Amino acid sequence: MSDYPAPALYIDGRWLDSGSAGSLPVVNPADESVLGMLPLAGDAELDLAAAAARRGFETWKREPAHARWETITRATRLLRERAGAIARVMTLEQGKPLAESRREVLLSADIIDFLAEEGKRAYGRLVPPRSAAILAQAVTRVPVGPAALFTPWNFPMNLPARKIGAALAAGCSAILKPAEDTPGSAIELVRAFHDAGLPPGVLNLICGDPAQVSACLIAHPAIRKVSFTGSIPVGKHLGELCARGVKRYTAELGGHAPVLVMADADAQQVAKLSVSAKFRNAGQVCASPTRFLVHRSLFRLFVDTFVAGARALRVGNGLAPESEMGPLVHARRLAEMETLVEDALACGATLACGGRRLPGAGFFFAPTVLTDVPDQARVLREEPFGPIAVVNAWDDLDAAVAQANALPYGLSAYLFTRDLALAHTVSARLEAGMVGVNHYGVSQPETPFGGVKESGYGSESGQEGLAAYLDTKLISFANP
Repeated sequence: MSDYPAPALYIDGRWLDSGSAGSLPVVNPADESVLGMLPLAGDAELDLAAAAARRGFETWKREPAHARWETITRATRLLRERAGAIARVMTLEQGKPLAESRREVLLSADIIDFLAEEGKRAYGRLVPPRSAAILAQAVTRVPVGPAALFTPWNFPMNLPARKIGAALAAGCSAILKPAEDTPGSAIELVRAFHDAGLPPGVLNLICGDPAQVSACLIAHPAIRKVSFTGSIPVGKHLGELCARGVKRYTAELGGHAPVLVMADADAQQVAKLSVSAKFRNAGQVCASPTRFLVHRSLFRLFVDTFVAGARALRVGNGLAPESEMGPLVHARRLAEMETLVEDALACGATLACGGRRLPGAGFFFAPTVLTDVPDQARVLREEPFGPIAVVNAWDDLDAAVAQANALPYGLSAYLFTRDLALAHTVSARLEAGMVGVNHYGVSQPETPFGGVKESGYGSESGQEGLAAYLDTKLISFANP
């Protein structure tokens, strides 16, 4: 396998190296070189993919759950065998350090395996009838149908894995549209299923103009389920499109996670842990801790420790063994980071470290810490989705919780305290789909991942992730 796969579409079990909508360069964010030319699907390929998914669904839904599990787990074994090579592909196109890429590949295999296992346990139930004339009332779980899956560039294998794993385990077919910035990881994921013997049409991969692709697939009569991970504005728009066709919809949208640090916490330990969590994947994580609300008694020690850790991070090409943080995915993200920092400083914030793009080729931005940031600053209201942390002090707990809950987002929130009673009471008050108490690892294959308020609709992973691809069906039997 070469370092970077030849970009291609995958429809009805065949790889296509051209598309009717032209092509687009895939760029390495570490040095701005072109990795390959990605073919783009037009209406012709989208129609072919939808028709293939319809046929694939008729085949796949009839497979027993155990047979589906066997095929799916053959694919995950291939992912694990190829993890080193696939990780290199991911780092080339996305920029994250190679060790992070390898962990993502292996975690993706775990996610898919868990969902495949849950597919064998999509149990129904019998409901006792009210009349002797009724023999039985069976409640069953059946696959929704062909699904359109839209994923972003920040986790180019993990996020497709959640959706593909759930769809295939439930008995659905799928059309995956990964981000055009990072198609190679998704191509290698689909290749593993192809090589594992997945029937043609069950899984398809297309890329193209996002607005055209989403409008076409969501409106297509073959598509019965849509899952989207991305920005809140796009998620709202796709939800409206789904509503027109009364189609099942799961949306995992943006966040702006608060971190409440109580007065009894170990400020240095929490700050060191927070550096790793904040700057993982260059901060391009929807559940990334961003708004650090620290009790005033710990504020200076926390900031000093956090800034020292941020300054010590080695930023560079993700392929270099010493790199701890890679580049942002494209130049647009650099410009947005600069704008947010400039706005915060104009509002009166203090720049503790970073705040600038790094010289040379590639889309590198220094790990940044802003303190004493006023409420009107954009960075406190808009998700930065980059290596920017905001640290503010608090004195009153009720006011701090209100500040944590003040935004229309509610994906994740974090709390650090050694007081068990406080941990229970404050975590219950935080408005988020996921709350981490004394740690940041809220995303596991076995647990639901999803937000509240404008951060999402439904959940992925865990039992909830599988349920999103199943409909409930009652079959009531009467005596003939």
